Amino acid sequence: MLVTVPIAPAAAVAEPTSPTVTWSVQPADQKGPDGRRWIEATLDPGQVITEHVAVRNFSDSPVVFALKAADGYLTDKGRFNMLPSNEKSVDGGTWIDVQAKVTVGAKQTKVVPFTITAPDDATPGDHPAGIAATVTSTGGTVAVESRVGFRVMLRASGTVTAAVAISDLTANYHPSWNPFSAGRITLSYTATNDGNVAVTGTGHTTVTELFGLLERNTPAEVEELLPGGSRNVDARVTGIWGLGPLRTTIDVTPAIVSGNPTDADIRQTTTTVTVWTFPWSQLALAVILVALVLTVRFITRRRR
Repeated sequence: MLVTVPIAPAAAVAEPTSPTVTWSVQPADQKGPDGRRWIEATLDPGQVITEHVAVRNFSDSPVVFALKAADGYLTDKGRFNMLPSNEKSVDGGTWIDVQAKVTVGAKQTKVVPFTITAPDDATPGDHPAGIAATVTSTGGTVAVESRVGFRVMLRASGTVTAAVAISDLTANYHPSWNPFSAGRITLSYTATNDGNVAVTGTGHTTVTELFGLLERNTPAEVEELLPGGSRNVDARVTGIWGLGPLRTTIDVTPAIVSGNPTDADIRQTTTTVTVWTFPWSQLALAVILVALVLTVRFITRRRR
């Protein structure tokens, strides 16, 4: 409000607001929405298939929607999105050919076919994209594009490789100043999809201390990653006493998000970092106890 109110013309406040446009977009067949959340398709290089998108207008008047396809990606919060209109697609978004506009009557649904064409030189693996119906509203000198769509997960046939690389692993030990309570170790690392398909990662984090005599385990999970995508991961392991070197190992096994190719190359990842610690609170307690014992012995001898 602090930014837009001074810029907006004073007359805009008195003008009636435009009717609200509400719509939905779903995968469909020729008859209408078919219950799918998104579209998944595996194509050979050069193959062409036809899919359908259903655009439903909940508004009280007809609306002209622009239909657009673009490369897909995951946001920092792990939500799927597609490139904005001012950015050029170079991957899966270029495989989709759909008509530019569609007019949908009030309270009606219209099904629009579109084609997906895999390039002759398509590399094996996933090529995420999205398709959406958009409405552009203009207020003064500002144009706002609102869009609703879904993901189109395209996969080119060939060898499927699932791999998650762990890099920049750091570990920090946080001792408890209560000598009878263990501390914790916090971890930070970057998980990167080094394969060619969308994956998640599951595994465990192991912390050993006292030269391997003590061991603590906790689950390690990596949320969905698209090919080439990365995500910063923070984790912690409790119950650590900090007795000498802390050897922290992260083991992650990737799992393919969609499909279950039997010949997939699943690559497990193991990364280790060592942190040297010292049990200061327990040492302080030991010093206090020794001091008390020596004091009692000294007083006893003096009395004798």
